[in-house]
Order: sequence, then C-alpha cells, then structure tokens
Amino acid sequence: MKGVLLVNLGSPDSPTTKDVKPYLDEFLMDKYVIDVPYLLRALLVRGIILRKRPEESAHAYAKIWWEEGSPLVVLSERMQKKVQPLVNVPVSLAMRYGSMTIEKGLQELSDKGVTDVMLFPLYPQYAMASTLTILVKAEEIRKKKFPHMKFTDVPAFYNKPDYIKNLADSIQKHLVGFDYDHLLFSYHGIPERHIRKTDVTKSHCKIDGSCCNTPSPAHEFCYRHQCYETTRQVVKLLGLPEDKYSLTFQSRLAGDKWLEPYTDVEIDNMPAKGIKKLAVVTPAFVSDCLETLEEIAMRAKEDFEANGGEEFLAIPCLNDDDEWCQTVSNWINDWAK
Repeated sequence: MKGVLLVNLGSPDSPTTKDVKPYLDEFLMDKYVIDVPYLLRALLVRGIILRKRPEESAHAYAKIWWEEGSPLVVLSERMQKKVQPLVNVPVSLAMRYGSMTIEKGLQELSDKGVTDVMLFPLYPQYAMASTLTILVKAEEIRKKKFPHMKFTDVPAFYNKPDYIKNLADSIQKHLVGFDYDHLLFSYHGIPERHIRKTDVTKSHCKIDGSCCNTPSPAHEFCYRHQCYETTRQVVKLLGLPEDKYSLTFQSRLAGDKWLEPYTDVEIDNMPAKGIKKLAVVTPAFVSDCLETLEEIAMRAKEDFEANGGEEFLAIPCLNDDDEWCQTVSNWINDWAK
C-alpha cells in the first residue's frame, strides 16, 4: 500500500527558553547544518551559541506564535488536511526537528498498512541543511524501525512549471493594489562551502557570475543555481523588467562566508537608492515560519522604514493556498497510479 510523508523543518513546542533550547540543540547539532567535526560543533553550539540564542529565539518565537501553536506547524497541518481529500492514499506530516518526528510520521503510515512511502521534503530548492538531512534521517529510521518500507524521494521542485505558476500567481495576487518600486526575492542563506560540498562534479561550482548559468549536472543539487532559476522563471511569467526585482539571501550565522548578497544589508540600502515601496517574497519556504514572519515581516520592515522606506509588503508563502494544495495532490496522484 502506498502513502505519503510530508516533511517540513520543525518548531519548538512553545515559545519558551525551556522548549527552544533543546530544539535549537537538535537543529544546530545536525552535521548537515553545521558541517564541522563533532567536537568543534559541540563546542560552538553547546559552548557558545546555546548560552544566549535560546532566550533570543524564544523572544522572537513569542512575537509570531499563534493561539493554535507554531505558525509553521499549523500551516503545514492545514496544507496536509487540504491535500488528503484530494488523493487516494494516506498523507502524514512530520518535522525534521522537534516533537513531530519523522519516526512518528512513518509509524502513523505503517499503522495504516503503508509499505511504499513517497518521502516529500517541503523545500523547493535542494540543500544539505534541508533536503539532504531529511532524506538521510528518514533512511536511518527506515533501516532501524521500518525495514519493510521502501521510499520514493521527491526531488527539488524549484523549476516544476505548476509550482512556478502557483508561486507567480500568489505573488501577483498579493501585489494587487500595492504600487511597489521593487520586488525582492529573499532566500534562506547557506554557507558557500555547502554549495561546493554538494557539487557532484567537484569542479563546476565557483560561486561566481557565470557557473549558475552554465549547464551542468551540478545544478541538480546546487541550491544557489536553483534559487536563481526559480526567480528567473517566476520573473519571466510575471513579465518583470530587470530593474524591478533582485535576489538576496537571509538568516546567516557569523563566522563563515555565506551566500551573498545579504537580505538585511540590501534592504537597509534600498531607500537611499530611491526604493520607497518594497515587496518581499521568500520562495525558499512553502510555509510561513520564524524566518518569514519575524525576520522579514517584522525586523526587515522596521529596518526598511527606519532607513527611509515608506511602504513594505511581506508576501505570504504558499502555505495552504488552494492552487498549491491541488498541485501537491496532482504530484501525489501521478505517483500513486
């Protein structure tokens, strides 16, 4: 019997330091997130980062927390509930980090008699710290707990025409009535070394002005290329002129060289360049979360206005948009035939 496991990032159980600390520990101790030797990772995370970050993050989570719970979890659950009636196989939801574990999601499917699982990471673009860690963790659990199961992994869907149309339609819908000067595509940042580590050719990715535009097998796993390609296709569909949009990367950690340009730096400088009305979309996420609701819709908005900006629009993620849920169900139904 076939079934689907949707997997998103995860969330602490509450916006308190007590719950945020173990969540951050699990997240940051993941070798695919902070990809340094274990002892150095433990020193960085448990010796330095977790001394202050849990309290700061708890404060940020408290600003966006909903009565029903974590926005990321609530929105993912809403999406799952919309998709389920549109397909003929069981659909479960899990998170890579936190209490809604992949093991629980697989157990839920197993209890329903599922042995053939469509493993569906909810990330449009492929990255070590998102897609890969889900696939590796799920396979570890499968071998230990569910050896009777087999997986079909859903590849990155950054360039699938129906996803691109959903994203473009959503952007267009939210821009109605907003006379914007500029549309910013802000993607989650990753360290530059992650790009090189996922380069299957071991030579293509130079992170310069040309490699992402030069055809290569490396692009199947290149996060940077996939971000630029998502943007290129959406912009083409929307018919945007070159001077009307740009692409940046957000949420970097100190100490490493991360993908540039940086969202916060670019947004701070925009008002001085004559951009007074800014719209921001965050296509690395399909569900609104801390990085979109607090970092962009709150902090970036405040910084933009503090630097002379006049109007700021944070465009929501696809979340449980009807068109998007229909697209996901179509992909599932095509696989389940």
